[in-house]
Parts: sequence; C-alpha cells; structure tokens
Amino acid sequence: MNISRALALAVFVGLTVVPVAGQQGQSSVPRTAWGDPDLQGVWPSTHMVGVPFERPDEFGQRQVLTDAEFAAREKQAARQAQLDTADFNIEKPSADIVAMGDVGGPTSPPPHWLERGEPSRQSSLVVDPPNGKMPAMTPEGEARQRSVVSTYVKYTGFNSADELGPYDRCISRGVVGSMMPVVYNNGNLILQAPGYVVLHNEMIHETRIIPLDGRPHLSPAIRSYMGNSRGRWEGNTLVVRTTNLNGRTGVLANGMMLFPSDALELVERFTRTSADTLQYEVTLTDPKTWTKPWKVAMALRNDPKYQIFEYACHEGNHAMTNILSGSRSDEKK
Repeated sequence: MNISRALALAVFVGLTVVPVAGQQGQSSVPRTAWGDPDLQGVWPSTHMVGVPFERPDEFGQRQVLTDAEFAAREKQAARQAQLDTADFNIEKPSADIVAMGDVGGPTSPPPHWLERGEPSRQSSLVVDPPNGKMPAMTPEGEARQRSVVSTYVKYTGFNSADELGPYDRCISRGVVGSMMPVVYNNGNLILQAPGYVVLHNEMIHETRIIPLDGRPHLSPAIRSYMGNSRGRWEGNTLVVRTTNLNGRTGVLANGMMLFPSDALELVERFTRTSADTLQYEVTLTDPKTWTKPWKVAMALRNDPKYQIFEYACHEGNHAMTNILSGSRSDEKK
C-alpha cells in the first residue's frame, strides 16, 4: 500500500470513534469504528523540551521533580522564552543563548522560531535503568561514537556531503531521533485504518505505515533509516517492533549523536491514558552498542490546534553548498 493511499484511507475511516466502557480499568476508552483503541490526533512533545535526556545525579532514582526543583525549571523555561525574541550576536552569543543548545549559533535556527510548552516535572527522558542513565557502552559502541562526524561535532572542515550527518543532509532523524523533543517541529500525527496505524513525524516528514496483521518483518537484507515496523495490540496499548535499521542515524541530537549499530531493535508502546495524554515508551536493544537494553518514556499531550506544515528540507538544500564552501574558505585563512 503506497503512502498516499494509506493516508487517504486512514483519514476517511478514522473520523468516527466509539467510546467503550470498562477496558483495562479505564472508565471509558475511545474506540475507532472498527473497534481498535483510538490513538488518533496530533501529539506534540513540545512540553518535554527542557527535560534532560539522562537524569542529573542530584535527582537520584526519582522520576518526578519536587516542587522546588520544578519551580527552578519553570524559571529557566521563562528565561529561555524571553531570550527567544532577544537580540543576539551570532559571533559572540551570550552564555544564556549557548545554554539553550547552540541556539543562535552558526548551524541553529533563529531563536524566534522556537516552540515552548509548559515545562514537565519529569526528571529525565531515560527511565530505565532506574538511575535515569544509559547503560555502559561496549568497546565497539564507544569506538563508533569517536568516528561520528556532523555539524553537532564540528562546524567546519567537511570535504564532501558524505561526511555530514543525516539531519544535516535532510535525509532522516531515524525512529528515536524523530520522536525526541527538540527546539521546534515536535508534531507527531497518528492516523488509523482497519489493520494499519500511520505514525507521521513533522521533522523530517517521516511516515511509517505499520501493519497490524501479524505479517513477518522483511528480510534482514533490506535495511533503511526508519527500519521495518510491525504492530500489535496488547489490550489498549499499541506495541510497535522495529528492526532492519541501517545504523546511520543516532538516537540523540536530531539523529546525529549516539549512533547505534544496525543490530538495534526498538519496541515502542503507545497507551492513551486520558483524553489528552498519550504515554510513549521505547526500549532500545543493541548488544553491539550497549551492555543491556534501556528505555525512554514521556507523556505526549494532544493538541488539536497544533498545525503540521510541510517541512521543506531536502538533500538539495543550500546548506550543503554553504557548509562545504565555508570549509574551503576556512582552509584559505
């Protein structure tokens, strides 16, 4: 089934939902017209911006901030929102600007592009291991990270487009990178049709059409940036297993840092816990990169007013020639 046909079918049949009472302890679970749990809608992760990927040591094994800690996060978020429209010097950005994650730097969008939501009380995106930190890397995984080159590692010195990261080239952010909250374009759209779920990420316009009929995964010889996904229902939870990844996208920094191997397998879980909340979890298993599996989780909020526009980024964009010509210019200095 091609993308346009699947999306059209999902839009057509996904308009009607029927509430069904008493499912898995919930008083009412929305259902599609054909009886599946209804997960449809736009679920941006904007409010998770500012939650650290790994948990700071001072939070220990606590997944939720105290009132005082949350007040400090709210204060920082308000300060960042104020900076979004402030003047800045791209040659000498202030410490506040730098702390926002290279916003205002040579490879970032201008601050007024950024999207802010209400801060979250979650202490980290990593929730397992219990300390909120990724497990140790294998020697192979550590060596792979040292070989990574992208604009998230350096700003100049590139000899060809092949040396740039997949996000630099507007190719892909990968499955995990596409779901993680960043400074803008955090929209996630879910559509459903009988036997299928469609997951669309605003950036970089990725769409996974996931069959639910129990068919096997593709041959291991067929690999891609987004892999091969198969789904099933466990009660009211959508479980998606993704294999056949090509190992060319990272799980951090828009898919340009923390690169796994092509042995990575992902298990995502989507559970609608209320009318406007979708619990998202992803477990990463890659014995070539980490010593044990680990998990990221966050609650996504439904926002019917959030608009997903075309993310007009493609491999022929001007950034490629500008970055490479800038590298040649730096060599002449």
